[in-house]
Amino acid sequence: MLLPLLLLALPATAAEPDKLIALYTADHGSLMRYYDVESPARRQRMEQFTRDWLSQLEKVPFDQLKADGRIDYVVFHNYLEHELKQLELQSLWAAETDPILPFAKGLIALEDARRKIETMNARETAAKVTRLAAEVERTRKDSAALIKNKKIAAARASRTLASLRAMLAKWYGFYDGYDPMFSWWVAQPYKALDKALEDYEKVLRPPADEITGNPIGRQALLNELVYEMVPYTPEELIAIANKEFEWCDREMLKASRELGFGDDWKKALEHVKNLHVEPGKQPELIRDLAREAEKFIDDHDLVTVPPLARETWRMNMMSPDRQLVNPFFLGGERIIVSYPTSTMTNEQKLQSMRGNNIHFSRATVFHELIPGHNLQLFMSARYKPYRDLFGSPFLTEGWSLYWEMLLWDMGFQKSAEDRVGALFWRMHRCARIIFSLSFHLGKMTPKECIDFLIDRVGFERDNAAGEVRRSFAGNYSPLYQAAYLLGGLQIRSLHKDLVDSGKMTNRQFHDAILQENRIPIEMMRAVLMGTVIPKDFKPSWKFYGEKP
Repeated sequence: MLLPLLLLALPATAAEPDKLIALYTADHGSLMRYYDVESPARRQRMEQFTRDWLSQLEKVPFDQLKADGRIDYVVFHNYLEHELKQLELQSLWAAETDPILPFAKGLIALEDARRKIETMNARETAAKVTRLAAEVERTRKDSAALIKNKKIAAARASRTLASLRAMLAKWYGFYDGYDPMFSWWVAQPYKALDKALEDYEKVLRPPADEITGNPIGRQALLNELVYEMVPYTPEELIAIANKEFEWCDREMLKASRELGFGDDWKKALEHVKNLHVEPGKQPELIRDLAREAEKFIDDHDLVTVPPLARETWRMNMMSPDRQLVNPFFLGGERIIVSYPTSTMTNEQKLQSMRGNNIHFSRATVFHELIPGHNLQLFMSARYKPYRDLFGSPFLTEGWSLYWEMLLWDMGFQKSAEDRVGALFWRMHRCARIIFSLSFHLGKMTPKECIDFLIDRVGFERDNAAGEVRRSFAGNYSPLYQAAYLLGGLQIRSLHKDLVDSGKMTNRQFHDAILQENRIPIEMMRAVLMGTVIPKDFKPSWKFYGEKP
């Protein structure tokens, strides 16, 4: 096999885990760009590739590795085992969608032949395409029986079909015009096939206002928790969220009473939602809030902020279409501001302004910029960048959420309105754990998730729908939404052990985390505490106590 030959040609130092991770990342990228369509061939090839790498990694003399090398070894081994489980899950999903897309193998065969640059006979290809179009039409006519009581599988099949249609367009563009005989023979059959695929995709696609999602079940959730090195069950994590919710409820009532609304905290929330800036003024608000947070960080000597990080963060406005999925702003190197545009309906404008009011924004601008995601991404590009492979929402989102908790504890939220704004987000993060895990456990429907956000957190309906749609769109890991608060709680627990105890200063603690890049937080704990980990390491850190 190519991989062992490659490694044999490398110097001895290249067998260190960090070098192997860099090689794996490059090789994995090459294969995924080559096998760029989900198919049995890709799954088979990626399984072989992953097993080869596991075999090579296990040849590394673990006992001779230094502390960093041991961390890299364990995290890389955990990553590869997770990749195999993901391939198994993809095979299970494919078994559900294959009967709905019986023609998929024929479509993929066209692309495989093109990728391998096999000799193409235009007349025979036209006949294949014509037969495929007829098969798609027959399947569409039989679709009622195929998808009966299979709403989730049908939605998954519609996404697969969309990618197959895009693949076919690329396949056709490779030959069309470059091969005159291909264009002469295949142009009309291709149009017929593309139209048939489009019509069938419309049948499979859920209505625009319906959120289907892809619940993965309890065992798959447990697999994800093993990968993230979180030694709690989904049910225990929901219990943690409910305990955190109790704290939020108490604090929200305090702020509500201070504002003169008594125990009717939703009235206090309504008051805060209406404290928004006029259209056109949101960028200036975000700028001022970002500068205020940076000054607070500097005044309290909390973390090192390189001058270039301050200089280079940027701002963009979010499109109306994107706001349907992301009702609040996003961040990183840029902060993407969600606020109404002139093309929205009056109701949409009001909901966007209310959902991005002054005090909600004050509680999260620093989450997106400095010291949150902007600083995090800036540093990860400069320290141990090979660990980007292990990107985990528990560290990525947990880092920014942790700062929300730390700044709350340090009195950054000055007024009762500020506290209501911050508590809205904390309640939101509690709710994310509950509704996302409950959905994947089969205990809540998307509609129930939306209603839960409205009733328990005080969301605007459009914003609640956007939040749930985003959560279950398939672009995030099933633990992503739960990871915000849970990751923040992990880092806060570690802060208590190392900073509150006097072993490190705030700046030392935060700088050390940023310089380790993206590894599970239990591994971060081992690094900061100087723990020597064994080869057969198993997660055991109960950061919220033994029985939450």
